[in-house]
Amino acid sequence: MKDNPNENNATTSTGDRPTRRSTIIPIGAGIALMIAIVGAAALMGPNASTPQSSATPVPTAIAGASASPLTSPQSDLATLQLVAQTANDEQQQAFAQNDPTLMQATATAAYYAQLVQVDAALRSAGVTAIQMLSTNFGPSTVQSSSAQVATTETWRATYADGTTTDDTSVNDYTLVLVGLAWKISGDVQPSANIPPGATPGGPPTAVGTTSRNWSGYVASGGTFTAVSATWTVPTVSATASGTSARADATWVGIGGATTTDLVQAGTQATVANGAVQYSAWVETLPQPSSDVPLAVSAGDTVTVSLIQQTAGSWNITITNATSGGVYNGTVTYASSAASAEWIEEAPTAGRGGVVVLDSFGAVQFTNASAVKDGQTVTPAAASATAVTMVNNRSGVTLATPSALGSDGASFTVTRG
Repeated sequence: MKDNPNENNATTSTGDRPTRRSTIIPIGAGIALMIAIVGAAALMGPNASTPQSSATPVPTAIAGASASPLTSPQSDLATLQLVAQTANDEQQQAFAQNDPTLMQATATAAYYAQLVQVDAALRSAGVTAIQMLSTNFGPSTVQSSSAQVATTETWRATYADGTTTDDTSVNDYTLVLVGLAWKISGDVQPSANIPPGATPGGPPTAVGTTSRNWSGYVASGGTFTAVSATWTVPTVSATASGTSARADATWVGIGGATTTDLVQAGTQATVANGAVQYSAWVETLPQPSSDVPLAVSAGDTVTVSLIQQTAGSWNITITNATSGGVYNGTVTYASSAASAEWIEEAPTAGRGGVVVLDSFGAVQFTNASAVKDGQTVTPAAASATAVTMVNNRSGVTLATPSALGSDGASFTVTRG
């Protein structure tokens, strides 16, 4: 859910998928404490690849510097890629020196504020250093005073105990001409946490898969136009060792298992500063998750359903049977409809960082169903794959789904 991604990162045992592309930050966006990682401006480290451009870089309009107008489309693209490289270097330096102002030269004011939040989220997740390992440039376009630059980037996050995690993501950067300087104004990540050799965006496609932050069941191999399930919001203790934020999210979704799209909705608990916040949310990748006006608390019985009304239109209903409250809304979203998911997740903080999974105990899914190829089916009838959450730094199992019940529509995810 909410990540990268990423939020949603189930994969084979060799990697993990974009989790709800979300970032945990003590503010309460989307899944409480999460914001989309519009983050970390594309920058290239010393080991990164050279921009794939036939033109020689002409840094005539590098962000933050005066320059004369660019002279040709070729030099424009080379300059834009150089801005992206510079922005990446600035972010690494800013994180290393704990000085976010180093990122201002290549970012608009609004984007700079997002970068500051991303760095704060990484530190909250226990990350002590970030490093760009490689960058490959994709299609780039220039239209007058705006431009788009696509990259595929691999970042490494280092934690306090010396362990590291690597994440590869696609970044679609938007740049604008501010005076005579190009600056990055936004970053959309249509896919994140791409495992080596895997298709961007893909949680599980085989039996016995593992993920660094997903646990539950995933069904694919058809066209899915609805998904639903009922669960009890787990009781999470506000007492935990360490100072990092902790969280868990429970959700159902369509898409994202073998593609980069995902529409999802669910509930979340977030532990920060000695308190637990519970929320209900919806999300459509790559946009950030959004809280909905429905109160949820530990112990509440919640049912979530997503139904495609017409192509590109999804009705989302979240019902709190305990309180009697109901949220009903419609989102416009182009979905591949290629999979359905019933998931318990540990949110990600981007750039390789995964938020510590809280001690949720166990979550039981009941009445799980989906509409596959026009027929209502249970996870069992849809040949859904079980996904186990494993810490890819230590190899420790974090959460495990039980076998499906005799009804084919119920299972329990238990915290390791």
